[in-house]
This record gives sequence, structure tokens and C-alpha cells, in this order.
Amino acid sequence: MSAQRLRDLHRGSELLVLPNAWDPASASVIQHAGAPAVATTSAGVAWSCGWPDGDQLPAAEMIGAVRRILRVVDLPLTVDIEEGCSDDPEEVARLVVTLVDEGVAGINIEDGSKSPDLLVAKLQAIRAALGKRDLFINGRTDVYLRGMASGDAAVEEVLARAKRYIDAGIDGMFVPGLSVIDEIRRVAEGIASVPLNVMLVPGLPSHAELYSAGARRLSAGIALSLDAYAATAQKAAEFMGKAAPAAVTYPLLNALLKR
Repeated sequence: MSAQRLRDLHRGSELLVLPNAWDPASASVIQHAGAPAVATTSAGVAWSCGWPDGDQLPAAEMIGAVRRILRVVDLPLTVDIEEGCSDDPEEVARLVVTLVDEGVAGINIEDGSKSPDLLVAKLQAIRAALGKRDLFINGRTDVYLRGMASGDAAVEEVLARAKRYIDAGIDGMFVPGLSVIDEIRRVAEGIASVPLNVMLVPGLPSHAELYSAGARRLSAGIALSLDAYAATAQKAAEFMGKAAPAAVTYPLLNALLKR
């Protein structure tokens, strides 16, 4: 499915709401539920492959996971590649070209805790390597998610990074952790040339309020995958007649998968 279709979905009259899949079965049921596109959660994909979240999943395993999802879905697929499995821009670009050639319509790529300079270099390398291939690139900044700044300072830092990422070729801007309606509006206005993507967090405004403030895409992030694993632990304990286990949280699941 084409990147242009994914691009068009960001230009609709209502918020593009994307549940995040983590394996072929979850992607299939998300498609069955009526999603207009399928997005992966990097954490969920890593967990399903036996790795903790946090840019730990090897590129070869990510490619394999994506191939399995592409086999069963007929919708545009956008893949969260975290930081691209490498700090080498050329290596990241090769990964992205492989994913596009497999049939991926979009990616998320993040700055994480690294310098924005590195993401700019990766974006430039990706665009150069893609040539005439089309791809919707969602640039992600973790200013809010990692608590690098708050309030006005956070908005200003996001906008400064976004300008650089837009110049380097992104099609959309993902700011997980951004949830205050006035700050959403200011960020959306400051990056008017590309759509703003936010992520589900407690207390997030309604879909209509987000759209009115200028957000154009909402991602579930880890929510669905984490709920699925937590429910499995609970049901397994009930089946065995055991007491409920400790709640399956993001830190716990990551810890369980570290070897």
C-alpha cells in the first residue's frame, strides 16, 4: 500500500487514530476492527521477538517481523524503527530502503536521548538513499517523553528540533508525551507544513479537541500490547489457581526480557 495513501489519511476531516500492532495477529485484528492503516509499536514488536524495548531489537529481526505483518494486512503499514538500529546514518538508510522495498508505506524514527544532529544526518541519508521511492517519514522527538523540558521551554525545544527535521525531509512530526491542549495548539501552529502526531497518555483531550487544536494523528503507543500481555499474566494465574501476579508494567516486561 502506498505512502501517498498514508499521507492522504493525515489530511482528512477528523483525527487519524492508529491502534498499534506488534505481530501479524494483532495487525490482522486491528485491520478487522476497521483501522484505516496499521502502525507498529516498537516496544510491542521487540517484546514479541523476545527483546526489551529501547533500540535493542536487531535490524534483521525487525525486518522479519515486518515481513510477517505485511503478509497478512492489506492496509498501509507504518513501522516504528526507534533510532534505526544504528548510529551510522548510512546503515539506517539501508535498513529503511529494505523496509520500503518490502512494502512499508511509512516509518517513525526518533532522536531519543541523542543529539538532534544525529537524527538530521539519518534523515538526510534516508532521503538520499530512497531516490524515487516514496515513504512517509514521521520524525519523533522525545523532549516531552524523556522530560528534557516542560512548559514553554518544551514547546520551544520541540519547535527548534522540528524545523531541522522538516528541513531534512520529514512528512510528519511525532511528539509523544505532549498532552496539554494549549501546547498542542502551539506546536501544531509552529509546524504547519507537516501534520502533528500525539500519543495516548492519561488525561489526553478528546479526539475532537485534539483535532481542533491542530493534531492530525493519534497513536496508541504501547497501550494495546501492554494490556494484552498484562491480561495474559492475569488469565494464566487464574487458570493455574494462583494469586494474581505483580502487575505487568512497562519496566517489568522489559526486565523480564533482559538476558
